[in-house]
Amino acid sequence: MESSSPLSRAVLVHDAAGMALALAAAREVLPAGLTLPLLSAPGAAHWLSPRLFLAMVAQASGGTTVPFLPVLDCGMAAGHALAALRAGCPALVLSAACPAFPTLASAAAECGAQLWPEAPEALDTAGLRPGDPWAGARLREWLRG
Repeated sequence: MESSSPLSRAVLVHDAAGMALALAAAREVLPAGLTLPLLSAPGAAHWLSPRLFLAMVAQASGGTTVPFLPVLDCGMAAGHALAALRAGCPALVLSAACPAFPTLASAAAECGAQLWPEAPEALDTAGLRPGDPWAGARLREWLRG
């Protein structure tokens, strides 16, 4: 996992298969020096524990050389964001409208994590299937910009 490199276009992932698809496409087209943000579904921290999210990332990335950054979306839930920081999530989305955003931004900085006030534009992997040539082509096209 990388977090200090410039970021490529983000990919919205729902499961380990979607993550693996995104990483495979990135391996083919991601320019050197860019990191691939793997963004969870909006508000995923409400139903997906940070440890499970990181375990899915570990399963999907198994041995990849592609630099990537897992990003857990916490919606407006400061408590979920704090739990994600404690679990070691390297990047989070927490709505800037959350009253605790400034406090969580300080906590994230102390942990060396990134806290984003909104999710970036991302290609959603929902409906993309492993082995489908169109899925890989769509992801490669997206990552090329």
